Amino acid sequence: MRQDSGTSIGKSRPIDRLLLPFRMFVQAEASSGILLLTAAFIAMIWANSAWSDLYVHLWETEIAIDIGGAVLSESLLHWINDGLMAIFFFVVGLEIKRELIVGELSTLKLAALPLAAAFGGMVVPAFIYVAINFGTPEVRGWGIPMATDIAFSMGVLYLLGNRVPAGLKIFLVALAIADDIGAVIAIAVFYSSGISWTYLALGGMGLCVLALLNRLGVRTPIAYGVIGAGIWFVFLLSGVHPTVAGVLAAMTIPARARLDPQEFLERSRAAINSFERSGAFGNDILTNTDRQEALLEIDVAYEETTTPLQRLEQDLHPWVSFLVLPLFALANAGVRFEGDISSIILHPVTIGAALGLLVGKQAGITFFAWLAVRLGWASLPAGCTWQHIWGVAWIAGIGFTMSIFIAALAFDDPSFLPMAKVGVFGASLLAGIIGVLILKRSSRSAG
Repeated sequence: MRQDSGTSIGKSRPIDRLLLPFRMFVQAEASSGILLLTAAFIAMIWANSAWSDLYVHLWETEIAIDIGGAVLSESLLHWINDGLMAIFFFVVGLEIKRELIVGELSTLKLAALPLAAAFGGMVVPAFIYVAINFGTPEVRGWGIPMATDIAFSMGVLYLLGNRVPAGLKIFLVALAIADDIGAVIAIAVFYSSGISWTYLALGGMGLCVLALLNRLGVRTPIAYGVIGAGIWFVFLLSGVHPTVAGVLAAMTIPARARLDPQEFLERSRAAINSFERSGAFGNDILTNTDRQEALLEIDVAYEETTTPLQRLEQDLHPWVSFLVLPLFALANAGVRFEGDISSIILHPVTIGAALGLLVGKQAGITFFAWLAVRLGWASLPAGCTWQHIWGVAWIAGIGFTMSIFIAALAFDDPSFLPMAKVGVFGASLLAGIIGVLILKRSSRSAG
């Protein structure tokens, strides 16, 4: 196997050999989490360095778009949080739709355990935060410890490799996606303000158009992209956070294939036979039109056998993992420590966010998962023990991306943001370390 790999590399172009380490990094499951963590550390160091003013001024840079006289001007930070993050939420929506159709959330029996665990992992952390900040304006941040960062948590779990059961990884994916559904609902209902029903109605009409395109069998991404951009714009004006538009638009993307596997085999075999017969007219693809037509037929068959949802998710995932999320972390993770640091660490917002993620997540997920199994609604994933569930519940306490995103929406007074970020960073780091230690111990016990 290694010999074949080495041979193929030897025959490849020089550029392929140069890009091989980069491709291996991109394909690694933990890579996006590593890059996200690196961007967060750079932001923290930058914000507390001699160039801290440059960090602040960079994200405050105003960028305007003029479309037919209509000018939309926002800071670079807002373009990232309201614009680029809509692409992240679009991919989240695609993942949610896939899981609802064919994944771990497709039937009540499959979904019972991750749904129950996700519910506990949202309610208990929110309750802890509210209990600590009750009676203050900061209580609006109750949604901060609700969310699990799927990139970080899956990255940490995949670092353990085969030492954890495959069913545990599937459980965490389903749990994180169910968690995302809750976070999106919270953003739409509780963290949107000044609703304009006119613009919201226009957004609803745009979604109906996308649903109609799906119904008519339109599969080109361009049509969905253009109308989706319009929906994002009117949601931006409506008062409902525009990232919600990304999730809703994703729900309209076609998830059905035109060809079944047998039809694909018949068409592709016929095209391959035609390609082989056409060799008599020359091997050069540039001059052999018959071979060009055969290749085109195979390409069309592939397009009609895969779904637009599947292709969009595959195409957008690297951009989100390796550009959108690291850029979001770089722009939002810079906490400037000034004056009395203990006043930040001991602030109720910091404590509420930290304890919500660190204590609430693992307690809520473990207890509600146990309750679902105890009541006979669900069963543990194959090869998993309760120690596995407890370990992954700790890892689910890694909040980061979604937690910081909700924190930015929750507070009218931005002075509370550093407290929320410190609480999220500290808890996420500890939760990941404790979760890994528990799962390593459980793998030794199983061995």
